[in-house]
Amino acid sequence: MFEYRRFCLTLLGVFVVLWAMLAISPVSRGDWFLENILTLIFVPLLVASYWVLPFSRVSYGLIFLFMCLHSLGAHYTYSQVPYDAWFESLTGSTLNALMGWERNHFDRLVHFSYGLLLAYPVRELFFRVANARGFWSYFLPLDVVMSTSMVFELIEWAVAVWVGGDLALDYLGTQGDVWDAHKDMALASTGGLITMLITGTVNRRWQKDFAWEWQESLRVKVPAPLGENVLTRFFRRD
Repeated sequence: MFEYRRFCLTLLGVFVVLWAMLAISPVSRGDWFLENILTLIFVPLLVASYWVLPFSRVSYGLIFLFMCLHSLGAHYTYSQVPYDAWFESLTGSTLNALMGWERNHFDRLVHFSYGLLLAYPVRELFFRVANARGFWSYFLPLDVVMSTSMVFELIEWAVAVWVGGDLALDYLGTQGDVWDAHKDMALASTGGLITMLITGTVNRRWQKDFAWEWQESLRVKVPAPLGENVLTRFFRRD
C-alpha cells in the first residue's frame, strides 16, 4: 500500500510541477486559461476520488501522460507546439517533411491520445462501479470516449463563438481545416478502439472465463418487454 501511495503522490507531484512550469509565460494567456478550465476541475476531482475510488497504477499512469500532453498544448497553443523544431534538432530534418504533413499535428496527437490513454481508466470505472462485464465492458468505455469527444467539440464551438477573434482561432486550432472537428473525433474513437482491442486480446489470452463472460453479457436477462408495460403496472398500483 505504501508503494502504491508513493507512486500516486509522485505522479501528482511531477504533474503539478510540470503544470506550474508550463503556466509561466504561455504563448497565449487567454488560450492557456481556456484550455485549463477543465484541468482545474478534473484534477481536483480525480484527487478527491482517491479516497473513494482509487484507480490502478496503470490507469493513473495513462491519465498522467494525457494530462502532460494537454498541458504542453495549452502552453504553446495546440497549433504552435514546436515539435518540428525539436525533431529537427535531434535528427537534422523536420518530422513534417518526413511525413509529408503541411500543418501542425500536435492537436491530432492529443485527440488520438484521448482515446488511447483514457479508454482504459474509463473501463476500470465501468468495471468496478457499474459491474460491466463481457461485451459491455469494452463497448461502454469506447462509447464514452466517442460521446465525450463530441461534447468537447461542441464546447469548443460554443466557447469560440463566445470569445471571438484571434483567441477563438487559437482555442479551436483548426488551422483552416473545415473537417477538423470530425477528424479529431475520429482519432479519439480510433485511439479508444485500439485500447479496447488490446485489452480484449490480453483478457482473452489470460482470463479463463472470458468466453463465458462475453456470452453471458449478451444474454437477455429480462425477456418481457418494458416501457409501456411497466407504466401500466405503475398506474394500476394507484
